[in-house]
Amino acid sequence: MSVHQRDWEAFMTPAAGGLVHMDLAVDGITCAACMGEIERGLSRMPGLHHARVNLTSHRLSVDWEQEKTSPEEILSVLSRLGYKAHPFDPAHHGQRQDEAGQRLLRALAVSGFAGMNIMLLSVSVWSGNATDITPETRDFFHWLSALIALPTVAYAGQTFFRNAWSAVKAGRLNMDVPIAIGVLLAIGLSLVQTAQHQEHAYYESAVMLLFFLLVGRYLDHNMRGRTRSFAENMTALRAEVAGRIGADGTVRETPLSRIQSGDRVLVAAGERIPVDGTVEHGNSELDQSLITGETMLVPIGAGQPVYAGTLNGAGALTVLVTAAASGTFLDDVNRLLETASQARSAYVQIADRAAQAYAPLVHGAAALTFIGWWLAGLDWQPSLVISISVLIITCPCALGLAVPAVQVVASGQLFRAGVLLNSGDAIERLAEVDTVVFDKTGTLTKAEPVLLDETLLDDEVAHLGARLALSSKHPLAQAATRAFGELEPIEAAEELPGRGLQTSWQDMALRIGSPEFCEADPVQVARCLRSHPGASLLAVRLGDRPVRLLPLHQALRPDAAEVLKCLSGAGYRLQILSGDRMAAVEDIAARVSVPSWQAQLTPADKIAHLEELKAQGAKVLMVGDGLNDAPALAAAHVSLSPVTAVHLSQAAADAVFLGENLRPVLEALVLSRRARAAMEQNLWISVGYNAIAVPVAVAGFVTPLMAALAMSASSLVVTANALRLRFSAGRKLKRIAPEGI
Repeated sequence: MSVHQRDWEAFMTPAAGGLVHMDLAVDGITCAACMGEIERGLSRMPGLHHARVNLTSHRLSVDWEQEKTSPEEILSVLSRLGYKAHPFDPAHHGQRQDEAGQRLLRALAVSGFAGMNIMLLSVSVWSGNATDITPETRDFFHWLSALIALPTVAYAGQTFFRNAWSAVKAGRLNMDVPIAIGVLLAIGLSLVQTAQHQEHAYYESAVMLLFFLLVGRYLDHNMRGRTRSFAENMTALRAEVAGRIGADGTVRETPLSRIQSGDRVLVAAGERIPVDGTVEHGNSELDQSLITGETMLVPIGAGQPVYAGTLNGAGALTVLVTAAASGTFLDDVNRLLETASQARSAYVQIADRAAQAYAPLVHGAAALTFIGWWLAGLDWQPSLVISISVLIITCPCALGLAVPAVQVVASGQLFRAGVLLNSGDAIERLAEVDTVVFDKTGTLTKAEPVLLDETLLDDEVAHLGARLALSSKHPLAQAATRAFGELEPIEAAEELPGRGLQTSWQDMALRIGSPEFCEADPVQVARCLRSHPGASLLAVRLGDRPVRLLPLHQALRPDAAEVLKCLSGAGYRLQILSGDRMAAVEDIAARVSVPSWQAQLTPADKIAHLEELKAQGAKVLMVGDGLNDAPALAAAHVSLSPVTAVHLSQAAADAVFLGENLRPVLEALVLSRRARAAMEQNLWISVGYNAIAVPVAVAGFVTPLMAALAMSASSLVVTANALRLRFSAGRKLKRIAPEGI
């Protein structure tokens, strides 16, 4: 194996289905059309299963069969398409992006300064042409403008010229091609007209076109950089080493790549926890704002879970590792952030197809305009001026930015609200919702119920049930394991969805689950409920011994009642579907003022009810736990899951939200509606701009300078409209939730 091959292997990771995965940083991506071009070009390669471009970070993710395709072949195809690529390194990518931003800023400064000086000369020529300027003075001003414009165009236009040349060499057209042609034709024609001592030249048009384009591109770069910084901030929370405790009790700094599940690590006071795991020894307080959104320190002790990226307070902790170098909560958050920024919705696909078809139309329209005016008897130079104006004014930059700009802003706003997208078209489907269906356990209520009857803590059968419950991710089962402090599961546990778990213990049947599943005496159940009204019951049965009933109380999420009131006031229909018993669901429904509710439902019952709503024409948002409600989440029009670290990698929802509050559900709905409206507005702005501008330019009423101003203004308008989403969504939230819940 060659050294070159070994170098590639350092950047390749295993993927599902026996594939290999690699991330590449791609140079030359300028718009949404480039994304589709790369993905379509790579999709034809043998053995390549997945190729997705992230427009925000210019990052290409590829999965392929190693036996059929090599990294060198992937880079070769990218090169033929006109793009340079290299392995994606997060440590250097931020630096490269900063350098790109500085280059844009320098080019912007040069073109702006030069444009102002050329404009002063041009204004003198224009006013002189109307009065008494001499031909010699006019020629001098034109040559002086050329002396400023030529080096300015050569320097400030490098970004556009390089991308356009790469595209032309690869036999394709991108949005930089008409820009480059328009600038070069304007400069070339101006030099010819200056040499011929004519009254008009268009140096200011070429330079100002570059200036306004660079303004738009720099703003776009900054907007994407702010969204990209979310992921970089997450990466900054990741530790590189951990203090592993050896068999002899010594602590050694060890790279995370060498930390295994089952190892024990020491986390000193003030350190970030480097792994996911369970506290074995020690007491402290953690900053868990990453997980819960709560900035107050949370007490932590033996038996409680901790997550990578959270900050330890004043006490040292010994942590039993469950995940270290990969598979941590932090990794899952980063994965969902990537999903959000790579999302390809229907609106994006429409804009991609339109932008792809637009480039040939731009050049065709400019060529036909030139031929038409020339055949109509106009001299070739005025005809070319009109053609240049058409070429510039029809450049589809605004169309290419229309949807991605909104998506970048919306995904950033959703992340600030604690919502992470897990599906490309989740924003659009959230915007269509008219009915919101909530699960109860772990959704309207907190995910961590508490045991009400502490006398059971000394009961042997109850402890066995808690050990069996370790094999389930249901919130009630997890609450039982926490209450009894059990860490060792019972093997061969079988879970029956909607009922409970069962196994064999010392030749006796051991069960934990619903009272019906454990065949509890109805009189015993009624007596327990009278003692603990509103509690949910877990039953434990061991052979023929008396059934133990574990009353667990699920406190409402802090803002549940207020959020549901706001949703109802905003016009959403609300329902509660739960598998819990009638009394518990009725109690919660009354506390959150939801009159429509159903209890004791199996997963199949929930799906049937959602299908019934769908048949009635309802667009349903299902808000439920990401595990036991997975079938219902998949059956809904769109789904949200309240997700803690242990659930995150298994969430079946289209989006997940973090924290103890339900406010992210409200914010997701408001932001999605505003985002969809902004996408539609931007598409109509782009269409309307071209419907008005193109006929006016073809008719000869637009100069190249006016075309540059109009085209740049259209791009800035759609970008500004996307940025407006930050404020309009906030105002809408204040109207819906005036109390600031």
